[in-house]
Amino acid sequence: MEALVPAWTYVLIALAILVVLAVVAAVALALRTPRGKATPPAAPTRDVTPPPEVETAPEREDAATAPAEAPEVAPEVAAPTLERPEGTASRLVRLRQRLSRSQGALGKGLLALLSRDKLDEDTWESIEDTLLTADIGVAPTQQLVDNLRTRLRVEGLDAGQVREVLAEELLALVDPELDRRLQVSGEDGKPGVVLVVGVNGVGKTTTVGKIGRILVAEERSVLMGAADTFRAAAAEQLGTWGERVGVEVIRGPEGTDPASVAFDAVKQGIEREVDTVLVDTAGRLQNKAGLMDELGKVKRVIEKQAPVTEVLLVLDATTGQNGMMQARVFAEAVDVTGIVLTKLDGSAKGGIVVAVQRELKVPVKLVGLGEGADDLAPFDPRAFVDALLG
Repeated sequence: MEALVPAWTYVLIALAILVVLAVVAAVALALRTPRGKATPPAAPTRDVTPPPEVETAPEREDAATAPAEAPEVAPEVAAPTLERPEGTASRLVRLRQRLSRSQGALGKGLLALLSRDKLDEDTWESIEDTLLTADIGVAPTQQLVDNLRTRLRVEGLDAGQVREVLAEELLALVDPELDRRLQVSGEDGKPGVVLVVGVNGVGKTTTVGKIGRILVAEERSVLMGAADTFRAAAAEQLGTWGERVGVEVIRGPEGTDPASVAFDAVKQGIEREVDTVLVDTAGRLQNKAGLMDELGKVKRVIEKQAPVTEVLLVLDATTGQNGMMQARVFAEAVDVTGIVLTKLDGSAKGGIVVAVQRELKVPVKLVGLGEGADDLAPFDPRAFVDALLG
């Protein structure tokens, strides 16, 4: 029979286990709460890039029944409002008003001299000087003075009749019998072709635009050709005039052969069956024969398709004899059929009407009276003379 283990032995073993557990617990507690003796190693760090943010749709109470977003619609561009050009009748009224303000000094000066009690040689010389200053020209001035001297001597006119006689003689110089109608209609179903020429600075491109307005006011269909391809702003300027009254402008790149642009404009005018094609040309320098030859080429190229019905020479009324020199050179390059005098308001140079008609044997057909869009009017000889005399 095995010997029995004393009970106190189990008591000692239990006490030993308790001591061991207490020691282990104390060591663990010391390691967890150090008192400045040792610092536990820091945990290793890692470069962690956060995941990209994901945009989530906003919460909606009922996604199934929410209306779908309307598609974006480009804003409507309103069509430009076309201008209604002024009619011919009202233009003529303003012609008289403006000329009487700007040209009246000439007539008043002449009437004052002719109404003197004694018309001696000094007075007649003053009359001649007044007429020459107004750019009437030497030959027309001499003719007018001779006629006045004869009539005043023979008829013995009083002061009231002097004005009537002067008006008659001035009207004879302006020549009311000349045909001043614009030839803007073609034949055989082709459009009328108006070629506009002149040096830079006289208002040539502006004149083309204003003529277009006059024709639109007369209910005519119009096409404009920007054949002044050497001046960068010419085509844009003409395009602006066209947009205002709904007239299309045919143009080409800067530096394009002017004759090709003119040819294309007339070709399209024929195809579209328009009434009139207006062709702007470069501001030729009158002392460059080569450029004048090119202007003649433009006219010849156009006439391969349709006759040129009108060649209008634009002159600045304030340039005097310089304008006369331009008129001579252009008349040699192309067959000028009519004259447009611009800037007639604001100076007493109205006598150039007489001088240029005498020089070219063609009529003044239009006059520019200001900067406004409708300040271009048909030339009326009687209204012009009345305005001269105030």
